Amino acid sequence: MNMLSLYILIWPMISTGILALLVISLFKDIMHARKHGLAMV
Repeated sequence: MNMLSLYILIWPMISTGILALLVISLFKDIMHARKHGLAMV
């Protein structure tokens, strides 16, 4: 297996992990803002 095919197989997992991290962080920020009565915008 060459490096290009390895890259093509791995990048969707990396991008999915980064997206999940961003969504989880956003959810935590929203819950913290609601708990303390703050506006997100």
